[in-house]
Amino acid sequence: MKQLLVKLIVPLTIISFATVTKWWYALPVDAPETLFSGFPLPFVCEGWHTSLSLQIFVLELMLDFFVYLLFWFTILYGIHRFGVKINPPKILTIVLWTLTGFILCAVSLIASNSNHIFYLKRPFAIEVMETGYKFNFEVIERPDYYRYLPDNRK
Repeated sequence: MKQLLVKLIVPLTIISFATVTKWWYALPVDAPETLFSGFPLPFVCEGWHTSLSLQIFVLELMLDFFVYLLFWFTILYGIHRFGVKINPPKILTIVLWTLTGFILCAVSLIASNSNHIFYLKRPFAIEVMETGYKFNFEVIERPDYYRYLPDNRK
C-alpha cells in the first residue's frame, strides 16, 4: 500500500488539485466582489491591495488538499483491495512524478511572490452569489454583479 501511495496517490492528488477546482463568486464583508477558488472550501482569491497578488488561506488550503488525497486514496485503495491489484508500470510513475514536479515548481514560483498575503484562516465572512467548476487553465468571467442587487439599486 505504501508503494501505491508514493507511486500513484500523491502524484494524482497534486495533479488533480492543480487542475480541477471550484470557483466562487462572492461578496466579502466590506470588500469588492471577488472570485474565490478552491474545493470544497475557497482557499485563494485575488489580493485587494495590489494587482497580481493573491490572498491565500492556509487552513482551507490544507483541508482541500486532504479532501483530494482522501478521494484518490479511497478510489485507488478500493480498486486495489477489492478489484484488481494495481501495479503501475515504471513509465507511468515517471510521467506522473515529472508532471507533479513541474506543477510543484510552478506553484512554488507563484507562491514566492512577495505581494501575496497568507492568512491562517479567512479573516472575513463572504456571501456566495454563484459557483461553478473549472479547470485552472480556464478563464472565468465575472458574473454581472448588478443582477444580484435589488431593482431599486441599479
